[in-house]
Amino acid sequence: MTRTVRFHELGGPDVLRVEDVELGEPGPDELSIRVDAIGVNRAEALFRAGHYIEQVKEFPARLGAEAAGVVEAVGAHVRGFEVGQAISVIPAFSMNDYGVYAERAIVPASAVLHRPTGLDAVGGAAVWMPYLTAYGALVEVGGMGAGDTVVLTAASSSVGLAAIQVAHRVGAVPIATTRTRAKAERLREAGAAEVIVTDEEDVVARVRELTAGRGAEFVFDAVAGPGVVDLARVVAPGGTLLVYGALSGEVTPYPGFELGMPALNMRTYTALETTTDPERLRRAEAFISSGLRTGAFEPAVDRTFDLDRIVEAHRYMEAGAQVGKIVVTVDH
Repeated sequence: MTRTVRFHELGGPDVLRVEDVELGEPGPDELSIRVDAIGVNRAEALFRAGHYIEQVKEFPARLGAEAAGVVEAVGAHVRGFEVGQAISVIPAFSMNDYGVYAERAIVPASAVLHRPTGLDAVGGAAVWMPYLTAYGALVEVGGMGAGDTVVLTAASSSVGLAAIQVAHRVGAVPIATTRTRAKAERLREAGAAEVIVTDEEDVVARVRELTAGRGAEFVFDAVAGPGVVDLARVVAPGGTLLVYGALSGEVTPYPGFELGMPALNMRTYTALETTTDPERLRRAEAFISSGLRTGAFEPAVDRTFDLDRIVEAHRYMEAGAQVGKIVVTVDH
């Protein structure tokens, strides 16, 4: 039996339960892993509450798509992994099929990466989702390069912080936005070229000022909702508005018609575009691993909780005060 987080109904953090569950053996294309640390993501809170892009198919349901640990058993068809190797699990599957909020878990081998030397379990559970999202959207899909400007909403999130570093890595200029001044200095310390406090400043005017009227080649938006209209106003001609989250919870319009049909590209993005495509994932892993080796990239961990405090960890995430990643550790 292994301690596993499950929920038996949709709802807030309080529906989460730590229960003893039979693990079983890995299938031919799966690995059984000891979980040492778990990356907590907004997607899991949305899935738990019934507001995610896919719905829970049956109860009790599991959670979690990002973790770090050690291989304990290898499926018959799996190559490239051995018992005892340090690994990270990346979001490359439905939480209706697998979940890593547990002491031990079975996961598809296609969702597992070797953990770089020198990266501990907490870092290994905190680094991949943010950088895969930022790199996949901005570089792989968007083609961001040297001299481009990128505006980042919800920039204090783990993805926002990763996007700042990815921008620097390719020679782009990251402009971070945050609602209040409380996080502004942290964003400057993280490498933001400029920080716009949206409760105090006009985003459109400030971006225009900072880009000499040109606008930004990229806007990387985690919020969605009606605010995309103003964000679209700051996209340079031929630039791209990439929406990767929906923190607003509101209907998101297409702003092109309201703005007079400018040369605007607007598309959604999820990390699954990268993690489920072997060639994209190969390039992403090479890019991120290179950044980790040189010190250009590093995990941004705000706070850790142990597995028995999973409800508290979800409450903390929903409060929105964190700067960076929330990680749950597992004692064995």
